[in-house]
Amino acid sequence: MTAVLVVNSGSSSFKYQLIEMDTESVLAGGLVERIGETMGQSTHTVGDGNAAASSPASAGSSGSAASAGSARFTRELPIPDHTIGFQVMLDAFEQHGPSLSEHAPVAVGHRVVHGGARFQEPTRITPGVRRDIDDLSALAPLHNPGALQGIVAAEQGFPDVPHVAVFDTAFHQTLPAEAFTYAINADLAERFRIRRYGFHGTSHRFVAHAGAAFLGRPLGELNQIVLHLGNGASVCAVRGGLSVETSMGMTPLEGLVMGTRSGDIDPGVLFHLHRKAGIGIDELDELLNRGSGLLGLTGRGDMRDVITAASAGDGPAELALGVYLHRLKGYVGNYFAQLGMVDVISFTAGVGENNALVRERSLGGLEAFGIRIDPGRNASPARGPRLISTDDSDVAVLVIPTNEELEIARQTLSAL
Repeated sequence: MTAVLVVNSGSSSFKYQLIEMDTESVLAGGLVERIGETMGQSTHTVGDGNAAASSPASAGSSGSAASAGSARFTRELPIPDHTIGFQVMLDAFEQHGPSLSEHAPVAVGHRVVHGGARFQEPTRITPGVRRDIDDLSALAPLHNPGALQGIVAAEQGFPDVPHVAVFDTAFHQTLPAEAFTYAINADLAERFRIRRYGFHGTSHRFVAHAGAAFLGRPLGELNQIVLHLGNGASVCAVRGGLSVETSMGMTPLEGLVMGTRSGDIDPGVLFHLHRKAGIGIDELDELLNRGSGLLGLTGRGDMRDVITAASAGDGPAELALGVYLHRLKGYVGNYFAQLGMVDVISFTAGVGENNALVRERSLGGLEAFGIRIDPGRNASPARGPRLISTDDSDVAVLVIPTNEELEIARQTLSAL
């Protein structure tokens, strides 16, 4: 048996999954959170149903059924740092299973948000790689430091196996220069590493491969548009399995309207707010990243709440939904032009996988592009990969549930 432990670490929490790669089944997973606070919490789920990794159980120290074929265990205790957090995780495996002696991981795969232009593939972690990840924290101050803390803690917990970094930005390193270059002073751009890097690359790669497999067509023959629509959202144009354009830029702020992020905005707006409203740089950062998007337009950051309000005639919610869909449809048209022709459009992530209205309205009216949505297929509550376009649609429109943890595990094995 070949198991890989996947770790996704932030500054105050980390998620994990132990995946048996022979069958690509999840043996266990969980979430260690509130690290550094007065009281932390761990959630450990054995078997299937690892929603616990993103939706922790309620507080307490107990076991409960998470879903059919799985059991969830929660625990509250002080967790002062990531090293203690990993010990809490190891204790959960020892107490509740599965046994790490019987399912010893052959490697640990780490999600790292920003690899800059240095990392184009999964990379075995060395002291030099750790230094590079730390250096790249200047480009991702909210993400890379937490990933590095998780790497250090995991290496202490699993000192005898290789550790591999899988970078969100790596998939987009195939963007041509004309796609990743900003039209600003070239010397400044080079000095401060200003260019478009793109994000959600692990998800975009997984969905592009899964879409080709679902259709039974060679990946290298397909032009695809992948719509990763969650609280954070991005679009990717994929030609022959390679990313050639994506909506996020130097940071995850560029592109689509998101739950709390503005997406594309005229930079002059920031100058105006600074000069006329006296808003400082840090406040502008907070405004665009955490106080804009759907939340800024409606006071609601969740698409489900926005749609409910819009359906009830709430004006700001109706406008916000319209702005969101207008921007999304514009990117589909843009990438159609960049690719020249499109074989597949895939929806993924929380909104993309679960919201039929967003799927219908974002592609509605594009019949001239050969895109035809089947209303019945689109409205079906089915889960798993599925076709939602009509049989006579020139473009296959799919819903492909993303699985970033499995993609990280696959890439981790490929780096050994």
